[in-house]
Amino acid sequence: MTESAKQHIERIRRTKFSIGGAENPLTEDLHQAVKNLSAELYAKDVHFLMELIQNAEDNEYPEGVDPSLEFVITSEDITNTGAPATLLIFNNEKGFSEKNIESICSVGRSTKKGNRKCGYIGEKGIGFKSVFLITSQPYIFSNGYQIRFNEAPCSHCSLGYIVPEWVDQHPSLVDIQRMYGSGSALPTTTIILPLKSDKVKPVKEQLSNVHPEVLLFLSKIKRLSIREHCLDPKLSTVNSIGIVSETNFVTRRSIDAESYTIHLSASEKGKNSEQECSYYMWRQKFPVKHENRVDRRSEVEEWVITLAFPFEERLGHGNNSPGIYAFLPTEMVTNFPFIIQADFILASSREMILLDDIWNQGILNCVPLAFLNAFTSLVKTTDAPVSSLLPAFRFLPVKESNYAKLNVVRESIRARVCAEEIVPSISHQGQKFFYKPCEVGRLIPTFWDILEKAGSEGASLQNISSHGIYILNSAFDRTEYDNVLNFLGLKQVSNEWYVKCIQGCDLVTSVSEATYVEVLLFIAENWQCRFQNTNMGKVPLIKYVVQKGVSSLRSLGGFSPRTLCLSTEKNQAWLLDWNDEFRCMSNFVFMPPTTRTALKVCSKKEIIHTWLKENVKVITLSVSDYAKHLRENLNGDKRLVVAYAHFLHHSISKDFLSKEEAGKCCKDMPLVDNYGNVNISRNGVLVPASAGKWVSLVGSNPWRHSGYIELSEEYLLSNRFAGLRSNKKDLLGFLKSSVEAGDIPDIEPPNVAIPALSGPLTKENVLLLLEWINKCNRHSLRSNFLNSVRGGSWLRTTMNGVSDYRPPSQSFYHTSSWGSILQNGSILVDIPLVDRSYYGNEIEKYKEELKITGVMFEFSEACRFVGNHLMSLAETSTQSSANVFSILKFIRYLREKRLSPADFITAVKNGPWLKTISGYRSPDGAVLFSEEWKAASLISDIPFIDRGFYGVASLNGYKEELELLGVVVKFPDNYSLIVSHLNTAKLTYLTPDAMFLVLDCMRQLSPHRLINALWNSSQCFKTKKNGYKSPAECFIPDPEWTCLLSVFDCFPFDR
Repeated sequence: MTESAKQHIERIRRTKFSIGGAENPLTEDLHQAVKNLSAELYAKDVHFLMELIQNAEDNEYPEGVDPSLEFVITSEDITNTGAPATLLIFNNEKGFSEKNIESICSVGRSTKKGNRKCGYIGEKGIGFKSVFLITSQPYIFSNGYQIRFNEAPCSHCSLGYIVPEWVDQHPSLVDIQRMYGSGSALPTTTIILPLKSDKVKPVKEQLSNVHPEVLLFLSKIKRLSIREHCLDPKLSTVNSIGIVSETNFVTRRSIDAESYTIHLSASEKGKNSEQECSYYMWRQKFPVKHENRVDRRSEVEEWVITLAFPFEERLGHGNNSPGIYAFLPTEMVTNFPFIIQADFILASSREMILLDDIWNQGILNCVPLAFLNAFTSLVKTTDAPVSSLLPAFRFLPVKESNYAKLNVVRESIRARVCAEEIVPSISHQGQKFFYKPCEVGRLIPTFWDILEKAGSEGASLQNISSHGIYILNSAFDRTEYDNVLNFLGLKQVSNEWYVKCIQGCDLVTSVSEATYVEVLLFIAENWQCRFQNTNMGKVPLIKYVVQKGVSSLRSLGGFSPRTLCLSTEKNQAWLLDWNDEFRCMSNFVFMPPTTRTALKVCSKKEIIHTWLKENVKVITLSVSDYAKHLRENLNGDKRLVVAYAHFLHHSISKDFLSKEEAGKCCKDMPLVDNYGNVNISRNGVLVPASAGKWVSLVGSNPWRHSGYIELSEEYLLSNRFAGLRSNKKDLLGFLKSSVEAGDIPDIEPPNVAIPALSGPLTKENVLLLLEWINKCNRHSLRSNFLNSVRGGSWLRTTMNGVSDYRPPSQSFYHTSSWGSILQNGSILVDIPLVDRSYYGNEIEKYKEELKITGVMFEFSEACRFVGNHLMSLAETSTQSSANVFSILKFIRYLREKRLSPADFITAVKNGPWLKTISGYRSPDGAVLFSEEWKAASLISDIPFIDRGFYGVASLNGYKEELELLGVVVKFPDNYSLIVSHLNTAKLTYLTPDAMFLVLDCMRQLSPHRLINALWNSSQCFKTKKNGYKSPAECFIPDPEWTCLLSVFDCFPFDR
């Protein structure tokens, strides 16, 4: 074979290139054509690599062999050409045939031309010539051929590029085996490229950047590796690409398509682990349309379009990887998340396809349908859960391409997909449902959270798609898929849908309290922007309780006239107990305790509170506030009014109300009186009769006319309120302290007479009355009340061992200062003393109160009483002689005991009880007769005490006492008394003593009355011879008158 191969080369040199034979006239033209074509077609260094891969794909391979292509670069110059580095390409194909050798020694002559429908992908026919960009002398060792080419014109024929030369040495097969590795047999074909010095770096870079996906659309080559050979094996590197497996082959004859999965792996220099990516491959055939036919593809009857969908991150450069392949990658980055492979017509540079080419346009027009079929096959897999479909939706071309023609493809894909029932809706019991995108709606993410929790809590979500639109499956309805869903045109459901869903799926009562609070938060946060103008206000959303254990629902619009009360947990439990009692408070409702607890731990509870306050009447309710509202809603119901008092009592006793709050609540507390009337205003309150002392003392309510009410007995009945029974004593104490329910002795006495005081009082009531007076300010004792106290015969007294009831004003309280006077028989009048033995020692502490009632404590008062009593008797009857002497004796006794008789004397001295010769009169001015008064008695009617009635001796024994009473007992200096009682009729025949008394009176007093009286009297002076004559008729003798007396004997004055 070797001799034969060499001979074949020699024949080509001789016959085609005229080496050793006649000169070929077309040699120079051929040389220039090759040079021009290479310069035009291959503008980039990398193209040589693609052409080599393409040639390898078009090669034929023995059966049972996994086609592979291996690149080895080394710094050794095994060709001995002076190259700084050498690139070796190993391919396990069948090897070069004679036709292949002849083709490679030609321009535009390909053994594959016209065979595209047989799988050949070469197009230019001179792909191998691209190696001259990086080498000036490429070598080929295959099937016994050992040849090389040179870009420089041959010295024999002046042609470059295509003139083969046989290689005897440098490189030798030993050198090649060493480069490949001694442990394996050399592949059939080896291409050796000693690199140009300026191409070493670009070649290394391009080798390192070979895209791993290059194998995806090659039907033959399954493995491609690139490695660097170093003298030190530790420095050697290997990059390899391989198809691990091809699985899940499915043929769809109805649409002439097949699908399969390729598992691609790639290992790169510097990475310890292999990268892998699985690609879902969709290959579909389409007939070539007449209007899209071109000459260069005239033999092709159908387009084979392959779409590759990477399930993981694409190998290589990710999203910047080529998106269009013409068996090998172009440099077109489409921004599509899938790869399009077809028999595109390429630009000469192989960088991109010709977008304006009608052949390529025909292919691109088929891509949307191919995509739809592939996409549908991925999505509508019967045995896969919906969540596993998510990767498929990432294949939608949501990003615009930088190529306008490809955006047309993108829009066509969108239109086709949107017309297909391809979007999964929320499913139940494993059944998947797909609908057109326009029939499916999205939900707000927070509402999905609510639905997921509601479903796990047993809420029925079966009819969630029964509200006018199907709901996108929750696995898809996520923010990270917004671009995909927006591409499909999925919209949010309407605001009214949420209204129907919340009500239809019962997301209020069939979920936990925590989820219910989330529902409220969802509505609150979206109220202004979504729900304010919807029917959400008609949905029964608001849970509330009026009584413990009884929960109700109301819509926002139907909540009025209720007020939602927010209170502390402790207060709410207390108020709910009482709300059952006070039906009048049914419009004051509370949040259920379980809802309160859930709301308390909600981090956004303030949003819910604010929303509630803006849409329903919400108040923060303390027990004090509740009491205030309750008072306003009692509506005159006497049973509720009584219960209200019990409520306040228990609230205070259990510390639900502070003292200050209690005071405000009780200030205007309505009360039920003993007639069953509800009183809002009053001036005072009496405790119920059965619990009060007042009724036993004063009988009926004497304060009624002053605006006082008597509390109803209902307050003290053993009724239960809110499950609690009030202790009678405790409740009474509450009423006394809260509404100042008064009782004797703590209430101010009325300004009326108390009828009960007109008669005897029991010991207890007397002490109660005294205690009552004790607790009152003396100045607050009104006159009518005080008069009835002082004048009523209610006080038990004793006189000489006999008990009687007398007014206090006529009673005395005997003290030690009185001594034993009461046992002295000289007292004519019995003194009514308070019966201390009856009342006991307790009465001792009420002395001041007894004084206020009129009881007399002072001895002087007793004396005055005796005197007044005697005088009152004197008004109705005369005093006996014995009684008068008793008075005198009593005065003497007082004096002897060194007790002042002044009050007694004052009481009796003015009374007409003393008998005189002029009749009964007061002692004041009466005269005790003595001899000194004898002359006076002859001329004056002096009221002398009747000595005959009383006895002279007896009277004389009490001169001092009589004198204290006002009786005149001494004559001296009493001329006025004589004159004031002068009797002119007695001024006749006067005795000498009488006459001289008259003259004394004239001397001491004004003489006119006496002169007139004497002048008018004719017989007051006694004469010697003529008897008694008037003063005018009498003369007083004088010594000078002696001579007259001797002559006249008529002078009447008797000296």
